[in-house]
Amino acid sequence: MLGEGRLINLAAAEGHPASVMDMSFANQALSLEYLLKNEGKLKPQVYSVPVELDNEVGRLKLKSMDISIDKLTQDQQKYLTSWEEGT
Repeated sequence: MLGEGRLINLAAAEGHPASVMDMSFANQALSLEYLLKNEGKLKPQVYSVPVELDNEVGRLKLKSMDISIDKLTQDQQKYLTSWEEGT
């Protein structure tokens, strides 16, 4: 059996480092909290992680690493949201 029953990306390859997994788990936990707080208000369907939660996880991660970032200008935000597809 691949990886002897363990997660294959961790057992047979480098997998994701803890510094990435902690953000993934934080997103999952905050998303679950969001779903519970909005119980009865949301239709049964698949939802993306709310951008506010995703940004909060990133902000907290950077803060934990003692890293600060600039805020985007309105022109930068407009540019980033102007793409319809591609890079």
